[in-house]
Amino acid sequence: MSWQLFTDGGSRGNPGPGACAYVLYDPAGNLQEKCGKYLGKVTNNQAEYEGIIEGLKAAKQNRVEELGCLLDSELVVRQINGTYKIKDPGLKPKTLEVFKLIQNFKTVTFNYIPREQNKEADKLVNETLDQYT
Repeated sequence: MSWQLFTDGGSRGNPGPGACAYVLYDPAGNLQEKCGKYLGKVTNNQAEYEGIIEGLKAAKQNRVEELGCLLDSELVVRQINGTYKIKDPGLKPKTLEVFKLIQNFKTVTFNYIPREQNKEADKLVNETLDQYT
């Protein structure tokens, strides 16, 4: 069984004040860690990638070997899975960081989920933004 990592990111304005969040569950479905992080002025997609990066770092610290990443950005999932090219030069370094972090795990998958299934990470993003804006 694999761990589950729910991630999200958003900005108010595009670009604008942004935040990211992750929620990490162990294979039994128990919450192990969650975190929201304020990012300053970013685009929505930059915030989405930061959520993945922060979540992967947390999973690595928890010595996770098998990880399912779930996010509500179909664009980012398709970029990471290689279906879409990354046209925004600002996202390329973030993608490289994701690929570097993936090397720490036995298996990692990235799957799109509807926003309704990502409520906890989405709520953390908005709570974090509310604290700073």
